[in-house]
This record gives sequence, structure tokens and C-alpha cells, in this order.
Amino acid sequence: MAKSKTLVVVANAFEREQQRAAKAPARIMWTRPELTLLLNIYGRQVAAGHWRDYAMSDGQDAATFAMFRRASEMAHYKVEKIPALRRKQGQYVLSGMDGRALRRGHDLEAVLRFFDRKTLRLID
Repeated sequence: MAKSKTLVVVANAFEREQQRAAKAPARIMWTRPELTLLLNIYGRQVAAGHWRDYAMSDGQDAATFAMFRRASEMAHYKVEKIPALRRKQGQYVLSGMDGRALRRGHDLEAVLRFFDRKTLRLID
């Protein structure tokens, strides 16, 4: 009689869950609370006469919200959500017209405080 071999099945549920979590979702999108913050800032700037248009895009790497003075111009500011940077510099990036990162952070509200500062000051 032949000696039977035992079958060993190695299944590590923890590793499987880690691999699933590491996979990026199909599309990166803005959540409802994030959109509320972005549209509140946009609405205030429209009321002040600074901006007139916005654009949103989703993608596999990032979601973008861009603000324009006119629809035919380049974006004055662009807010990006990049989940790959979540553990490094923060997943939210506010960029200027020239593409420089003006603010980075883990909290969108903190990044958007950039627009709360006063631009005009009285000088005696």
C-alpha cells in the first residue's frame, strides 16, 4: 500500500485582507462631506466675485476639484485627493495656478483654511 501524503493548505486571512486593502479602488471620488466643504468655499468666492466656474474629475490615482475665474482660463486653484499619499504628506493637496503645492495635509478642512485668510489689509 502506498503511503498517503497529507495535504497542507496554508491560508492566511490577514495577508489576504492586507492585499485587498492595498488595491486601489476603481475610481477615486470626492465624498459628500468633502464636496460640501469644497462647494462652501467655492460659493463664498463666487459671491465675492473671484471665481465663476469649477471642474471636477475622478481618476484611478486622484480626484481633482479646480476653480476658475473664467471658463476659458487655466485653473486658479486646484484641490487634489491622492490616497497614495495618505500616510506620507497627507492625501489633500492645494495647488496654485503655476502647479506649486501651496498646502498639503491629512484634513481637507485644514487645507481649505488657506482661503479664509484676509487678502486686503489697511495700512495707516
